[in-house]
Amino acid sequence: MKNHSRFMKFIGGRDLLFALVLLLLIGFTILVFSKISFIFHPILVIFSTVTPPVILAFIAYYLMNPIVNLFERLHIKRIWGIIIIIVAIGGLLTGVILISAPAIQAQMNDLITKFPSYLMQMADGFKSTINHSFLGPYYDEGYEWVTSNLSDIPAIISDYFGETFTGIINFASTLTNVMIAIFTFPIILFFLLKDGSRFKEFCLGLLPPKLRREAHKVLENMDVQVGSYIRGQIIVASCIGVLLFIGYLIIGLDYAITLAIIAAITSVVPYLGPIIAISPAVIIAIVHSPFMLLKLAIVWAAVQFLEGNFISPNVMGRTMQIHPLTIIIVLLVGGNLFGLVGVVLGIPGYAILKVLIVHFFDKFKLRYNYYYGEDHGEYKNRTNDK
Repeated sequence: MKNHSRFMKFIGGRDLLFALVLLLLIGFTILVFSKISFIFHPILVIFSTVTPPVILAFIAYYLMNPIVNLFERLHIKRIWGIIIIIVAIGGLLTGVILISAPAIQAQMNDLITKFPSYLMQMADGFKSTINHSFLGPYYDEGYEWVTSNLSDIPAIISDYFGETFTGIINFASTLTNVMIAIFTFPIILFFLLKDGSRFKEFCLGLLPPKLRREAHKVLENMDVQVGSYIRGQIIVASCIGVLLFIGYLIIGLDYAITLAIIAAITSVVPYLGPIIAISPAVIIAIVHSPFMLLKLAIVWAAVQFLEGNFISPNVMGRTMQIHPLTIIIVLLVGGNLFGLVGVVLGIPGYAILKVLIVHFFDKFKLRYNYYYGEDHGEYKNRTNDK
């Protein structure tokens, strides 16, 4: 075993065999656990209950931690800085909600009530236009297919949610989880802001000393990537919501604040969010008048121009460096695997995975250069070769 070839040394020698055996044991363990998964149902319940407030707390942590650090540099004790920020933001949000909630509720109730009629008016106008063109017969066939195949949607939804009693239980369970998340995430946030660095040092202390420096570097890169993305997306989405609200007020579009809030929330999702955000505004504008649709297009183009050329470049920068096609693929895969949660958290998850892959690829290049660099040339990045 002492006369290993250079290739065997490069891939790890006997360590590779041990790793393969370990992977086989892990796979066998997962297979056994999948056959007795009912035993772990309580663990899954605990995990599903704890995860939402933890995610909310981490999002708020990345938003508030720079402010807490700033207070600390101004010689304000960290715990007092945390209390000041939480009380200030909590009071601000409470005041905004109390002031704007009646108007928002009235607009949303009115929009929910009238939105089906808006759809009917738009469909009637579209049908009258199509019927006077060569597409009339095709429209009738498509309409008949939709009505014949989608008429049983209410029954499907009823079967999906189950009987009334089961539906009530599911609703009560969901409401309980939401309330738990709302009341527990500030507590988790407080301790994250207070002891976040200690928690990271504690986790690093569990690793062997040889791995701590590299693990610390990886965690730092993850922190920069995810923190920059979360802060940037929320700031950009808030700016889009405010700009659209101002624009909707200027052109006199109905339900301005409700549509702006929808746009701000959906803009958190890259590329797909703006398409979802503009849809209800387009429907309302079409029903109102063609001129309103033109004004809406001008407002939307102006907001997208400001967001693409001034807001995002200055807020987001080039920290993530993810190709648009990659973002779309990540959103599609995350949505299919985890639904709405996968769409919202897909990009941060990809950023974490990218940091890990880049780190291990760098280690692979160093190992290659150690064993083969002198014979065939060092493994370099293309940017370094220029």
